[in-house]
Amino acid sequence: MTVANGGVAVSRQAGIGPGGLRGLARLAWRNLWRQRRRTLLLVVVVAYATLAIVFFWGYTDGFLDSIMNAQGRLVAAPVLITREAYHDDPDPSNALADPEALARLAVRDARVRGAAPRVDFGALLRSPYTSEGVMARGVDPALEASVSDLPASIADGRMLRGPGEIVLGKGLAQRLDVRLGERVAIDVSALAGPTAMGLRLVGIIDAGTALVDDYTALIDLADARALTGVAGATGLALDVPLGHEDAAAQAVQASLPSGVHAYPVGALLGALQRGLAAERIQMIPMGLLFALFAAVTVTTTVVVSVLERTREFGVMVALGLDQGGLGWLVTFESVFATALGWLAGLVVGYGVLWLLSTTNALGALLVGAYGDILEGLALTDQVYAAVRPEYALYASATVALAAILAVLAPARRVRRLNPSEAMRTE
Repeated sequence: MTVANGGVAVSRQAGIGPGGLRGLARLAWRNLWRQRRRTLLLVVVVAYATLAIVFFWGYTDGFLDSIMNAQGRLVAAPVLITREAYHDDPDPSNALADPEALARLAVRDARVRGAAPRVDFGALLRSPYTSEGVMARGVDPALEASVSDLPASIADGRMLRGPGEIVLGKGLAQRLDVRLGERVAIDVSALAGPTAMGLRLVGIIDAGTALVDDYTALIDLADARALTGVAGATGLALDVPLGHEDAAAQAVQASLPSGVHAYPVGALLGALQRGLAAERIQMIPMGLLFALFAAVTVTTTVVVSVLERTREFGVMVALGLDQGGLGWLVTFESVFATALGWLAGLVVGYGVLWLLSTTNALGALLVGAYGDILEGLALTDQVYAAVRPEYALYASATVALAAILAVLAPARRVRRLNPSEAMRTE
């Protein structure tokens, strides 16, 4: 039986059986909308905590993924197909024989947006003033831009257009003391013996990171083949969307012949991947701080709500609702309001992450803040958020903990409520 007293809905039940709990749950739901301002406050608090947790992990993972992606597009490749023998021993004799056929196999996967053959080799660059040892790279000028950001990082001059040309990183060009239009000699220990060639400098890369600017040397694929004696390519670089490197490599691997392997950027740069994983672990304490904030804030909000309703609860007990039932009522109200805030926070949080996964809104700010800390890595100002389902689990666990803490103190208080004293409370 439900009795209304001064606008307060109560359930006159001596015991709390299964039906009684359902009745209290319905009563709790109605009470949420009877005090809309109080309910809205709790929903907003929980939604904010949920949003903060989802955003924190989404942007943390996105930043770390963007660091790895920068290495892939400036130093290595998002995915690289090469022979297992070459991966273990990068000698030109272990090169791929038919990269064009492998490219046709790779692009069958919808995630592979482009493929470009490469010939990587050790070389000695000589100018009239000095010499520098580098790992040079032969590329197809028409295809390289689809798998690499290096062509877009040329600050002076232009990208290669054909044989007889070379593009250098800014720092490397300065050490060699060469300028656009001047010639650079390149010496290589080829499969058939020592070879050399003179190339004209047509472009200078300024990526803003020493790892790229100090060591990059690009030449035409035909020149690289002539210098090294490699008829095919040492590797086939694949372009795949950010975050899909592992899945794309695994899918492509299924169609590759024996002895040929598709390596995602994480496998190419294993030490860096382990370092970034360690960085993510180090961010866990900050994530736990968000969880603590959520728990404390929700608990405080519910406790204040209970204190404000002492007189109301006294009336309920006086009308026949026992302290145990009152404790369940408060629990249901807290759980319902917390669940609404959790759902609202997830919707808004994932909406924000989706927007930031397609828009480079904070990239320049983050690179400026962490550029000195991450010195020695190839970095760009392109930073996008990650969107992963496990963030909902993180938020769920945190909000569940907050709800439990919020329920314990208020429920314990109302179970010890003295109706006569409570009704005298102002």
